[in-house]
Amino acid sequence: MSTHHPTVAVVGAYGHTAAFVIAELRRRGHRPLLIGRDADRLHAAARSHPGARARVASLADPPALDRALSGAAAVVNCAGPFADTVPPVVDAALRAGIPYLDVAAEQAVTVETFLRYDDRARAAGVVIVPSMAFYGGLGDLLAGAAMGDWPDADEITVAIALDSWHPTDGTRKTVRRNAGRHLVFTGNRLVRPEGPPQTSTWDFPPPLGTRKVTALSTADQVTISRHLRVPEIHVRINEEPLLDLGDPATPPPTAVDADGRSAQTFVVDVVATRAGAHRRATASGRDIYAVTAPLVVEAAVRILDGRSARTGVAAAGELFDAPDFLRALAPTHLTYTGT
Repeated sequence: MSTHHPTVAVVGAYGHTAAFVIAELRRRGHRPLLIGRDADRLHAAARSHPGARARVASLADPPALDRALSGAAAVVNCAGPFADTVPPVVDAALRAGIPYLDVAAEQAVTVETFLRYDDRARAAGVVIVPSMAFYGGLGDLLAGAAMGDWPDADEITVAIALDSWHPTDGTRKTVRRNAGRHLVFTGNRLVRPEGPPQTSTWDFPPPLGTRKVTALSTADQVTISRHLRVPEIHVRINEEPLLDLGDPATPPPTAVDADGRSAQTFVVDVVATRAGAHRRATASGRDIYAVTAPLVVEAAVRILDGRSARTGVAAAGELFDAPDFLRALAPTHLTYTGT
């Protein structure tokens, strides 16, 4: 395997999640290329990451964006709202002939990315990886790990537990913008939900135990359904973080360690069911924003070093061996168990 570390561009480089992505790229030996439209904020971010380069470019200026991506081997889009930023950055990546990854949690954007760009990406010989993040990527990888050698399943449930949720301003904007645009996956298709979200209980691993959970529409329904043969995909989340998210007084995340992570803890518990048999894969860790960084960076590294040669738009579980990918993140970034 080559010891060369190609340059990886980060668009929206002065955002909250981007800071974790840049730090993880540097930890892995890559020299990040920071791209954003606000020169002051961009250069301040570059000063916080010695060795990183910065290039100012507006996504509304395709030639400027093309110049900014010059020399990059891949691009990670951390700029929201992703409904606005995905088209210009994907188009620029296709013109440059380089892999594109994003950390979008916007379900509708992930759907549109698969529908709009697959043929173009294949023609350009590049891969596009949407929602390579806590929502979309992690659940998809765990679903693949839980399925194992099953060719299909009757249903997959992704159960998420957060002890709290201090949302960023970007998260709040995303929630407002996507109100009423949510889908569920049932009967082998994505459809609008009927009635209010269903509630139930879920037995999470200790120490969380049994929690009341509510149906949630996330990018996971999109990514999982793209490559696993299953007619029903459910996502559930405990109620406590939803109360935090809905409270305008909830403060943004606050760093409590040297890596900038908040005190938030998470568990993602995925169960695949087939003919009455159950298989489970579980991951837990700290800070859903922070854990997005090793997810997307590990994906970029594996694409760049040739461990995935696929082109087109693809979910994480299509590109990588899911258990191997998750084990690579443990124990530094998360704990992982699979059955």
